[in-house]
Amino acid sequence: MIRQCVIIFGCLALGELIVHLTGIRLPSSVIGLLLLTLFLKVGWVKLKWVKGISDFLVSNLPLFFVPPGVAMMLYFDIIKAQFWPIIVSAIVSTLLVLAITGWVHQFMRKIQ
Repeated sequence: MIRQCVIIFGCLALGELIVHLTGIRLPSSVIGLLLLTLFLKVGWVKLKWVKGISDFLVSNLPLFFVPPGVAMMLYFDIIKAQFWPIIVSAIVSTLLVLAITGWVHQFMRKIQ
């Protein structure tokens, strides 16, 4: 369990270091996740090394959304004032993600 935590948090720390050194405008957690994916693909990290902690984190994922959801109550006045732009941007971005994901999937299937 300790090795699993060290690998996960090591990738997160490496993402933090990359953001700090390069000034890239991406969240360090996203970079850490990409690094973990890369390490798994390359074979530097075995899936069995992180499976236990990742299963635990995924099974408790809804718990991680409670603090941001509660914090949103502080900003109801801003959300109310900007309701339609938020709704329109959420719908448009969702449709774009669906379309692009479908196109990429079709493209990858043609390549294989």
